[in-house]
Amino acid sequence: MITLCRPAVAVPEHVITLDDTLRLARELHADHDKLPLALRLIKNTQVAKRHLVQPIEETLRHPGFEERNAIYVREAKARVPDVVSRALAHADLTASRIDAIIFVSCTGFTMPSLIPWMINELGFRADTRQLPIAQMGCAAGGAAVNRAHDFCLAYPRANVLIVACEFCSLCYQPTDLAVGNLLSNGLFGDAVAAAVVRGEGGSGVRLASNGSRLVRGTEDWISYAVRATGFHFQLDRRVPATMEQLAPELRSVASDFGWDAAALDFYIIHAGGPRILDDLSRFLGVEPAMFRHSRSTLTEYGNIASAVVLDALRRMFEAEGPASGAHGLIAGFGPGITAEITLGTWCGPSARSLRDADNLTSTGAAT
Repeated sequence: MITLCRPAVAVPEHVITLDDTLRLARELHADHDKLPLALRLIKNTQVAKRHLVQPIEETLRHPGFEERNAIYVREAKARVPDVVSRALAHADLTASRIDAIIFVSCTGFTMPSLIPWMINELGFRADTRQLPIAQMGCAAGGAAVNRAHDFCLAYPRANVLIVACEFCSLCYQPTDLAVGNLLSNGLFGDAVAAAVVRGEGGSGVRLASNGSRLVRGTEDWISYAVRATGFHFQLDRRVPATMEQLAPELRSVASDFGWDAAALDFYIIHAGGPRILDDLSRFLGVEPAMFRHSRSTLTEYGNIASAVVLDALRRMFEAEGPASGAHGLIAGFGPGITAEITLGTWCGPSARSLRDADNLTSTGAAT
């Protein structure tokens, strides 16, 4: 049985609150004719705080695309090893037992990807398969879970490591004053996450089926303009309304497997913003409380791109989770507009056993 194990997540030490964001917006854009609108949109995100890889003073300074990307590489190499180590421990595996690594990120660029560095530095085998995903944005977290599932179906008993590394603050563009960009300045945060999909053994979400859906004619609704100053995030005002189109696609994927998407026991949904969650709840016919883990990620970390679904899943592991055998759905949304949808059954440990394991780890005992 193919199982998505407990994720490990890390957020940087530098924190910016909603009040900080609003104050900076007023100071930096006092003469902007759409400032009241931007402030209202930022407040409506319901993001209480976010974490950044640099102090806010450095974040606001744009030293150029080259230096920004160098910061991305430096910070990734400093922060990825810890989450990888913890994710492997959660899956009760060592690096030598990983058969493939999926690395997802849309906030920096390297060639080769960081996977060869991970193989060389973190003890993975030289024959580990590599699958970097760089252009699916926020949907990449869901895509990584689905591609790991596919790999384990193709290679029974294989184990796949997923790593999501998103430093959205490195895409801050001080001269881009479009309202959508001002909104993104108050929405996105930084995080690194990792999780293992085991082809055999482990506890967590037993992966049952997956699917991918595209909303036709929307490929330019979420995009990057790549300019001399780096990646400029572009968000069409119609994006929040796409849940009316995507809800039937979630139903379709579930129905193909014989499940009712409106009657599942748990939901791990990409929290792009509060309206995404509100609308999906309405169009899918699901109580808003069923999205509580996704809402917590949004409130405490902001939109952390591809890492959202892994963090929301982490929260479900650490809460009083669903009963054993509960059916659920994981969905990541991103550019395309694309939905990556996973169906699974809960076979995770109790929250108490997870706390006990964490206590043992903190005292130096083996897990």
